[in-house]
Amino acid sequence: MKILVIGPSWVGDMVMSQSLYITLKKQHPGAELHVMAPAWCCALLERMPEVDKAIVMPLGHGDFKLTERFRLGRALAKEGYNWAIIQPNSLKSALIPLFAGIKRRTGWKGESRYGLLNDLRSNKRDFPLMVERYNALAYPKAQMDSHQDIPELPWPAFSVDENNQQTAISELELSTNRPILSLCPGAEFGPAKRWPEQYYAEVAKQQIAQGRQVWIFGSAKDVPVAETIKHYLPAELQQHCHVLAGKTSLHQAIDLMALSTAVVSNDSGLMHIAAALQRPLVGVYGSTSPQYTPPLAEKVAVVHTDIECRPCFKRECPLGHLKCLKELPPQRVIDALAKLKDD
Repeated sequence: MKILVIGPSWVGDMVMSQSLYITLKKQHPGAELHVMAPAWCCALLERMPEVDKAIVMPLGHGDFKLTERFRLGRALAKEGYNWAIIQPNSLKSALIPLFAGIKRRTGWKGESRYGLLNDLRSNKRDFPLMVERYNALAYPKAQMDSHQDIPELPWPAFSVDENNQQTAISELELSTNRPILSLCPGAEFGPAKRWPEQYYAEVAKQQIAQGRQVWIFGSAKDVPVAETIKHYLPAELQQHCHVLAGKTSLHQAIDLMALSTAVVSNDSGLMHIAAALQRPLVGVYGSTSPQYTPPLAEKVAVVHTDIECRPCFKRECPLGHLKCLKELPPQRVIDALAKLKDD
């Protein structure tokens, strides 16, 4: 069997999609599994042993470009895929497998994809977690509809490249002589997910005083936030705080984060990477909810406020006060870190 998966476009979603790939390989051990995804997700796919080949999706997230999708589909036709699984819910994501002539095309109902998908699933309410919805696509429709005999959900589990890890430590002039607390203060989704910088700084200050060092991860967009956190620290503690945001590739970030003794993160792609590395993790939720996209790891603490207006799932606070973040004090995270350490 040869399977093509059209993967998601967001880092966190791609991490969670590994559950589907694990299940597919368990069900079809001899199958060849190819995943098409944006270029920035390929670093994640390379850490998933189940994926035999990553195919770069050259079109942007919002691009329709019917002619280009037709060409991509026809180019893939020669691969002779038996089955396509389409993880995104958009109409355009289902076009390439159709143009590739793949006979069995599985996905969730969405955007009037009748005809584009011939193995259409519609019982999303039976699978409240996104990762459950991904994983359910590996099973026959009748089995999924009855929600019976579906084994326990496999969690994402990344491999680590130790050679790349040591090279990154050398290139970035890092040391592992102190235990590492990793902070992930960014969130691509928007400001309604970002816990205040001064709160992160309070956590960093307390943890450095306890003997840890702090590594701050993120993209180039997160550099100002990371530098602000470091700036809030007393001068004598700043030597133990290292801003890695904007300085690492995603490959390097994965391998370096694997060295963490704990991670504190907003609800973001890096939070899900930390979970896939099975690092002790405190997930900070603002406008979103762990009832839909929780971190999947053994040692996890989730913190959030219980104010009436959350979760609203908005990129920016519609009421303009960001209370769901501002009313979540640093001590809550410090206490959660202490409990994870004791456990």
